[in-house]
Amino acid sequence: QAQLVESGGGLVQAGGSLRLSCAASGRTFSSYAMGWFRQAPGKEREFVATIYWSGGSTYYAESVKGRFTISRDNAKNTVYLQMNSLKPEDTAVYYCAASNLRILSTRVRSYDYWGQGTQVTVSS
Repeated sequence: QAQLVESGGGLVQAGGSLRLSCAASGRTFSSYAMGWFRQAPGKEREFVATIYWSGGSTYYAESVKGRFTISRDNAKNTVYLQMNSLKPEDTAVYYCAASNLRILSTRVRSYDYWGQGTQVTVSS
């Protein structure tokens, strides 16, 4: 059974950094586009970043562009999200997702597999 497991969340002060990891198991996701989404309390799940299956193309939400970097290691079946210059408004549960559409999509509905999420809290 395909599974995505996020890790690396935690509590950090504003201006700090965190690196999230998403480990895939149960199948090979090397041909899938991978994405990161986040959901704050009382808000809808929103797109953060996505990376093409080959790793050659990426796309970011405007709110994180220049601060966050998505990357992947297909040999390890793992996707990463490096988050720098964190702000209190980045506080949310962060989710990893996989899409077999092989496109860079910002839409939740484009993704077929989801992790359980990892909490990121940024204090001011």
